[in-house]
Amino acid sequence: MIQWLNEHLLTVVLFEPLVGAFLILFLRRENKAAIRWLANITAFVGFLVSLPLVFRYQADVGDFQFQEKLDWIPSIGAKYFLGIDGISLLLIMLTTVLGFLAILSSWSYIQERVKEYYFLFLLLQTGMLGVFMSLDFVLFYVFWEVMLVPMYFIIGVWGHERKLYAAIKFFLYTLVGSVLILLGILALYFNYHQKTGIYSFDYTELITVSLPATWEMWVFWAFFVGFAIKVPMFPFHTWLPDAHVEAPTAGSVILAGILLKMGTYGFIRFSLPLLPTASRKYVWAMAALSIVAIIYGALVCMMQKDMKKLIAYSSVSHLGFCTLGIFALNPQGLSGSVLQQVNHGISTGALFLIVGLLYERRHTREIVQFGGLSTPMPNFAALYMIITLSSLGLPLLNGFIGHGVILQGAWQVSKTWAAWAVAGIVLGAAYLLWLYQRTMFGEVKNPANVALRDVNLREAMTLIPLVLWAFWIGIYPKPYFRILDKPVAQLVQRVNPEFYRAGNSVPLAAKPAPPVPAVTAPSLPEPAVPTAAETH
Repeated sequence: MIQWLNEHLLTVVLFEPLVGAFLILFLRRENKAAIRWLANITAFVGFLVSLPLVFRYQADVGDFQFQEKLDWIPSIGAKYFLGIDGISLLLIMLTTVLGFLAILSSWSYIQERVKEYYFLFLLLQTGMLGVFMSLDFVLFYVFWEVMLVPMYFIIGVWGHERKLYAAIKFFLYTLVGSVLILLGILALYFNYHQKTGIYSFDYTELITVSLPATWEMWVFWAFFVGFAIKVPMFPFHTWLPDAHVEAPTAGSVILAGILLKMGTYGFIRFSLPLLPTASRKYVWAMAALSIVAIIYGALVCMMQKDMKKLIAYSSVSHLGFCTLGIFALNPQGLSGSVLQQVNHGISTGALFLIVGLLYERRHTREIVQFGGLSTPMPNFAALYMIITLSSLGLPLLNGFIGHGVILQGAWQVSKTWAAWAVAGIVLGAAYLLWLYQRTMFGEVKNPANVALRDVNLREAMTLIPLVLWAFWIGIYPKPYFRILDKPVAQLVQRVNPEFYRAGNSVPLAAKPAPPVPAVTAPSLPEPAVPTAAETH
């Protein structure tokens, strides 16, 4: 039994939440306490069973690890194929941690249809994990779509006043993107069959065959729209504020912390390595849209009157940094992007938990309704301050490391990119500190805020792990970069091989940038994919 578990560790991590979800079905609807306990225990055990992935992951191995492959639908070449690299590993751990904390935060908030809520949440957890583990495109697409249904119901049933509007908008936007992704997958599938005579959805096989130039361009844009909607990149972001504002607290935590990362993960895992020529050709467009998102999202935050909507728009700005790092196409930008995705999940997930705590007490999210809360809620104010500083990028906290490495990668490509990104950081500090000042400082002028209770033990347990994680990354990020070194180096080797040939990043903007100091490339194994010359 132990040997089977060791050989099928990814399967255990993937389906453990689903087992808990089906066990919930056997509990009586009236027994809400047992349902809550079972859901929380399932989520915590899901985190525990994912920890061996960290301890057994070999950072010096370039291939996908913990691979599991079985025939699934042989007639079309689909397989049950799981495997992870360092990029997947960090996002899987983020998913198991935030999933547990989000479910814990729902303990007193969800009072109606408790059984259905926890069932859907655990189903959503399986869908998210499946996206990060799948190395077969059919399997990936199944899990991508599985995520859509639970989140639709979580927003539409347990949301706020305009919940149906927000849920339908979320569903339609994501569905359009999913259809375009499916078309891109089919183009890769039939191109592989045309060149090899084999039908396969295996990612590790499809990556070995290049697309014709015209096909590659169309597939790139199909993938772009699908992944950009999920990020969301400007101008596909309009579904996000509605979904965040209307979703319950735990839904907002998962939406910001995990679901948005599906888009950036799609760019890293599929767009760059499968479509390297198009990725290089359109890097200027991706950078421009990223910079617009950074500045636009920050400016819109300054105008918000609703705390939750402000944090929702901040995600547009923060994810702009992640996409800018991705399309810098160098190790610094890509490593910083992945780490910043984790940072965003930690910081923004915690900010939504903060808003949820206030909403449970006051049933309002309007900023003007608060002020001076540090007096009745000193422990809450301290935790909120640390999380705010984490989000804006104060040294010794996680945001500083992510932003700094992304800026380094952007600078090597274009100083203009870096300058605009720095402006976004300044604006981010402005709206986050202004929000904190308006809610926490000053006198308590609203009588309803005088006797607000401070955080209890359960609520503190949802925030303290994220605070500690933020300090860990900010003080000692070396383990994270070591995990990312090999997969990022192989990705850059494929999409931007000139980086390693020249010893420094190759300017990708239309106007050549001045030379930059040489960067020592990490040692690479023999590439498992064709070189650029062989491919083109």
